[in-house]
Parts: sequence; C-alpha cells; structure tokens
Amino acid sequence: MDFELTEEQQAIRDEVRRFAENEVAPVATELDEEESYPYDVMDEAAKMGLTGAHIPVEYGGAGYTPFEMALITEELFAVDPGIGLCITSAAFGADSIMANGTEEQKEKYLEPIANGEAVMGAAISEPDVGSDVSSVSTAAEKDGDEWVINGNKMWITNGSVGDYFVVMCKTDDTDDRYSGFSQILVESDRDGFTAEKITGKMGIRASDTAELIFDDVRVPEENLIGTEGAGFLQLMQFFDETRTMVAAQGLGIAKGACERALDYAQEREQFDRPISEFQAIQHKLAEMHTRTEAARQLTYKSAWSVENEGEQLTALASMAKEFASATAVEVANEAVQIHGGAGFVNDFDVERLYRDAKITQIYEGTTEIQKNIVARELLGKGF
Repeated sequence: MDFELTEEQQAIRDEVRRFAENEVAPVATELDEEESYPYDVMDEAAKMGLTGAHIPVEYGGAGYTPFEMALITEELFAVDPGIGLCITSAAFGADSIMANGTEEQKEKYLEPIANGEAVMGAAISEPDVGSDVSSVSTAAEKDGDEWVINGNKMWITNGSVGDYFVVMCKTDDTDDRYSGFSQILVESDRDGFTAEKITGKMGIRASDTAELIFDDVRVPEENLIGTEGAGFLQLMQFFDETRTMVAAQGLGIAKGACERALDYAQEREQFDRPISEFQAIQHKLAEMHTRTEAARQLTYKSAWSVENEGEQLTALASMAKEFASATAVEVANEAVQIHGGAGFVNDFDVERLYRDAKITQIYEGTTEIQKNIVARELLGKGF
C-alpha cells in the first residue's frame, strides 16, 4: 500500500495552498464579517481551473479525480472554509449533468462553470425536508412542451448568486417512496423564480445560502436531466462522493486549526517561556495532530474508493464524513482553548474555524444519518 502522493498530486496540493494563502487569506475575515460572496477571488479561482476542477477537460474543466479534489478541498478549507466552499461548490449539481445529461446540456451548462462565467447549485432540501429526501414536495407538472414548477427549497448553497440549479421535483404520484422524482434544470432568470438570501449564519458566512421560491416557473421539457421519475436514484449515486468531499472539508479545517495552534503555542509566552513547553499544551497538540492524521487516512481511503469504485465505499464515505467532521469540531475547539482569550475574537483565524467547523456535521447528511448508514452497511452486507 503506497501512502505517498505522486509528484503531480504534490504539485496540485502546493499550488492550491499558495493560491489560498495569496488570494483567500487576505480577505477571509472581511468577507466573513460582511457575509459577502467573494466575486474577485472566484475570478482568480477560475483562472486556476478551480471552479470546475472535476469537470471533464472536453467541457472546459481540469478533469481532476476525486482524490485530487479531496486534496484541493483540504488545502482551501485549511485557509478559509467559507471561501473554500464558494470555490468547491461553484459546480454543485454538475455531477448529475455529467452522468445523466444530454450532450447539449453538458456543453451549455458545464463549460460556463469551468471558465468562471457562471455558478450553479443543487436545490434539494426544503423548509420541512432535510435528511428525508424522499419527502420532497416541490412539484413539476407537464404543460405542453414545458415543465411548470411550484414549491420552496431551503438552505441552498449559491442560492442568490447562482445562474442555474438542478432542482429535485416531484413529477409523478406513486406508491413507491423512491419513485416519481425528477431532476430539472432551472435558470435563475426565469419568471416566477425568487431567491432570498439567508443571513446570520454561524459559519461559512462568505458562502451564499438562500431560500428558493418557485411560483409557476416554466422551463422547456429539454431541461429534464436524465430519465423522468429516476431523479431520486440519480441523486443517491453521488452522495458517496459528496460526503467524501465534506470529510475533506473537515480534514482541512482540522489541519488549519492544528497549524495555527502550533504556531501560537510556540510564540505565546507565559511564566517566561513559550506555552508549547507546558505538558498540558503538548498533550493537546499531540492529540489534535493524531486525530487529524487519522481523519486524513480515512478521508483519503474514501476518496480513493470513489475513484476506484471500492465495494466498501458507502460505509467508508459515511465513516470519513462522520469522523472528519467530529475531528474538525474537536480540533478547532482545542485550538481556541490554546489561544485562550485571543481565540475568542476574530483577530485570530481559529475563532472563524471553530464556527465554520460545525456545518460539516450537518450538511450532506447529519452525523446521526452517517451512523445509520454505517450500521446499515454493517448489518446488511458486513464490512
């Protein structure tokens, strides 16, 4: 088993980190305070090929593998999770188009994301629907050669800045809990479409989140992605990868917290010596770095399994997501503790990392859902 990154992977990781330090870090605190979307940073990220990093080369993307995407995510989130999410989420929903879309849809919707001309999103959650995707009530009815969509979507990343969205809709009433759903592309400039930005979030405040309202929104029938009625199954096939990427987010946050805590402990003096010389601080640092490395190995294995279609992927992805997100919260907490009072204000990045960490335990399936999935996999087919 080879644990070394290739030269190309090391180059990707190092270049992304340099980009984050040069372009993201200088504006991270300001955009967090203002809850402002990083338009200028996004322009630079597009030039780097980061806004559509996993989109195939033939559609203008960089064609990075899931493992390489995990490396990119880790480094961006180690510097700032809010802006990191803006960059990595610019292509939310693209996987559905890549896997199930027509050639026309791929050319029309993927290329603008890759070159930075557009941002997209995936509209799944609703005011009363979070973990239970099969309870989605936003409805799309056929009227001639158009779909007419009505309903609300909630907590949608890129909601008020996105140019188009992959919307999960109920298109047919059926007794089968998992049938009758379809994914439909909706452009944000359609009549009847409204986005209301959500403010006051605990963390990832630079990332845009909104409620979407569909009031008799009409789109042409060719905006249907894949097979009508197969939307739920289409969506489920990507959760293993998206959960792995959230694990990479948590890993990045933990890495960033570890780095800052170590630096601060070596610089901060009490009783005429650096606090890094106190055993209590040393034990905290040791535990933080150990847990982070454990999260890294689990996340990397899950990312490798996505790329190589490992049979244990579903369990691994949920294990990685649950463990790495918990690690992010715990390590960020300890980083604040090491900073003491200084860690309680935004003069130091650990305050922001601590707030940002929590979301990794919530979106793309809560901690409790991940444990349910792991248990199901264990009981269903062993591990």
